Amino acid sequence: MLQDITLGQFFPGQSILHRLDPRTKIILLFALMILIFAAEGWAAYLALTIFTVALIFLSKVPPLTVLKSIKPLSWIILFTLLIHFVSHDGEVLAKFYVFKVTAEGIFYGIKISLRLILLIVLSSLLTFTTSPLKLTDATEKLLSPLKKIGVPSHELAMMMTIAIRFVPTLIEETDKIIKAQKSRGLDFESGGLVKKLRAMVPILVPLFLSSFRRADDLAMAMEARCYRGGEGRTHMKQLRLTNLDFFAAAFVILICAGVGVLSYLV
Repeated sequence: MLQDITLGQFFPGQSILHRLDPRTKIILLFALMILIFAAEGWAAYLALTIFTVALIFLSKVPPLTVLKSIKPLSWIILFTLLIHFVSHDGEVLAKFYVFKVTAEGIFYGIKISLRLILLIVLSSLLTFTTSPLKLTDATEKLLSPLKKIGVPSHELAMMMTIAIRFVPTLIEETDKIIKAQKSRGLDFESGGLVKKLRAMVPILVPLFLSSFRRADDLAMAMEARCYRGGEGRTHMKQLRLTNLDFFAAAFVILICAGVGVLSYLV
């Protein structure tokens, strides 16, 4: 399961999505998220699904890797699907004890589950095709207008990116600790809930200690490099919008208009 968590991973490449300005990708991601929640009808969701699949191939990230980003949250998607199956009134298709599966429930369950899948895939594509450094710079630039009201945009962007960046590291560390404890004879499988919770203590304690040690090392490294926050800080590589960014924005606007037409006219 730990190997299936892909949050924070970056796949270097020269695809169209890799070459887009990170600010463009963040803004378009939020636009697509709003579109996913606003869409109605099978035709609109079919168009969004086709568009998302096309983005996966345009990113040149292995499709199986993208699908792995869904697996850790698959139980939430399944639970959402089942809850909607039995919580909507309508034409009854099947009955199990007090639960009734309706046609409307199946429709809404599939719709909400598809929304979650599309949101996960699109969010994963952002981190897969954007380096943590560019993600930090883009977030800082987008939050820079908030500096006028005292919001520390640089510090917020730095904390967010560091947190995302260390997710794969902590997952790898957790996997090593689990294997080390298993080699010492620790049993994670047998016993009741209380025993399984107690078995997690030998994992959580070393993991917390390792996390604090890494945080201290990172703080010392930043201090040794004279890091003092975003005040007066410059960037070696400046973010610049290109024709590709304007084309991508125009194309997403067309997609939004098309999905809107499909939602309310079909």
